[in-house]
Amino acid sequence: MGAKKKLKRKVRLLKAQLKAAQSTAPQAPQVSPLAPAHFPDLPLIRGARFAAAEAGVRYKGRPDVMLAHLAPGSVIAGSFTRSATRAASVHDAQEKIRGDATEGAAILVNSGNANAFTGAQGTESVAALCGALSAKLGLPPTRIFTSSTGVIGEPLPHERITGALDDLVAALSEDVFHDAARAIMTTDTFPKGASASAEIGGATIQIAGIAKGSGMIAPDMATMLVYIFTDAKITRPALQTLTTRLTDRSFNCITVDSDTSTSDMLLVAATGQSDALEITDPDSPEGMAFANALEQVMLDLAHQVVRDGEGATKFIEVAVTGARSDADARKVAFAIADSPLVKTAVAGEDPNWGRIVMAIGKSGAEADRDRLSIRFGPHLVAMDGQVAPSYAEEIGAAYMRNAELVIGVDLRLGTGAATVWTCDLTHRYIEINADYRS
Repeated sequence: MGAKKKLKRKVRLLKAQLKAAQSTAPQAPQVSPLAPAHFPDLPLIRGARFAAAEAGVRYKGRPDVMLAHLAPGSVIAGSFTRSATRAASVHDAQEKIRGDATEGAAILVNSGNANAFTGAQGTESVAALCGALSAKLGLPPTRIFTSSTGVIGEPLPHERITGALDDLVAALSEDVFHDAARAIMTTDTFPKGASASAEIGGATIQIAGIAKGSGMIAPDMATMLVYIFTDAKITRPALQTLTTRLTDRSFNCITVDSDTSTSDMLLVAATGQSDALEITDPDSPEGMAFANALEQVMLDLAHQVVRDGEGATKFIEVAVTGARSDADARKVAFAIADSPLVKTAVAGEDPNWGRIVMAIGKSGAEADRDRLSIRFGPHLVAMDGQVAPSYAEEIGAAYMRNAELVIGVDLRLGTGAATVWTCDLTHRYIEINADYRS
C-alpha cells in the first residue's frame, strides 16, 4: 500500500507540474474569429516604397519596424491623439505636418515600445531616429515622421532601430504592404489593409492603407496607427480638410474598450504621381470622388480594428436615430457601445435589453422613456416604455448567436442620428491585458 500511495503522489505531482508548464508556456496569438479570410491585394502606389525589418525592439523573430519612403512632391495630412500624455513622436509629427513637400518624406514606425511617458529621453530618441534616417535617405529631419506603439513608460532602445536602417533602406520596394502591416502589429491578431480607386477626369487614382489597433481603442482622433497612401494630386489644405472630415466619420466612430492611446496617429500621404487632375477644392466633383474612395478605405480599416478587438467574438453596430441632435445621438451610441454590461451580455449571447435602457439613461442625452424604441436587428424589442408585444426572449436569444449584430435605438425626439461600431467584451480581453508586459 505504501508503494501505491507513493506512486499516486508522484502521478499527482507530475500532473501538477504539467499543468503549470502549460499555463506558463508562450501561447500563439488566437486569430480573431471576425478576421477577414486573407490580407487584401493592395495596389501599387506610384511614388511610395516600403520595407520591414526585425530590429528586436521588444519582439523576437518577427518584423517590428516599418519604413515608407515618399517621392518628392508628396504632401501629408494627419490626425493625432488629443491625449494629454501623448508620446514624443506625436508631438514631433504635429510640428512637422505642414512642412515643405518638395524634398519627399519618410515614415518610420516601430512596434513593441510606445516611447510614451519617457520624458526628455523620448524626445532624444525621436531626434536620433530622424537624424539617422535623414543621413540614409538624404532627407531633412523635418520631413521624417516617426511613430511608436507598444508598452508605455519604458525607454525606447532606438539604437536597435537605427541599426536596422541599412537593411530597411536596401529593401525598399513598392510591393511589400503585407510585411509593413505586420511590422506595426502589437496585440493585433491579423494585419490590416484596405484599398479603393476613383476616376478623376478620365484618369484613375489609387488609395491603399494599413493600420494597427486591437486594444486601447476609443475615439479621440484616429484611435490607432494608420498610414494611407495615394498617388492623387491634391493640395495639402484640401487633403487635410478631407482627412479631418472623414476621420470623424470612421475612426472616431469606433470603440473597443473606451481607452484612448498615447500614441494615436493617422497619416495620409499623397505622392501626386497619378495622371489625374489636381484636387484643390475638397467639395469639387473631383474632391468628392476622391473623398468617397478615401472614406471607403478609412471605414474598412476602422471596422477591421473593431473586428480585431482584444478577445472579440462579435462585431456590433449601434445605430441611433430620432435624437434631439447628432451630438445627443452620438452620446447614446457610445454609452451603449462602451458599456461593459452591454458588451458582456453580448459576449454571453444574452439579449438583455434592460442594459441598453440603462445605457441610454446614463448617456446624458435627452431621452423620453415612454417614447423610445429598441431593436435587435430587424426585431422590435421594446417601445413606449415597455417590452414590445411581438417580442419573445427566444427571438432575441437566437439573434444574439450571430457574429454580426445591430442594436438600433430610436429616441423619437428629433432628426439627430449617429452610428458607432464596437465589439463584445470577453474573458480573453482580460487574459491579453493581464500579462501585456510579460
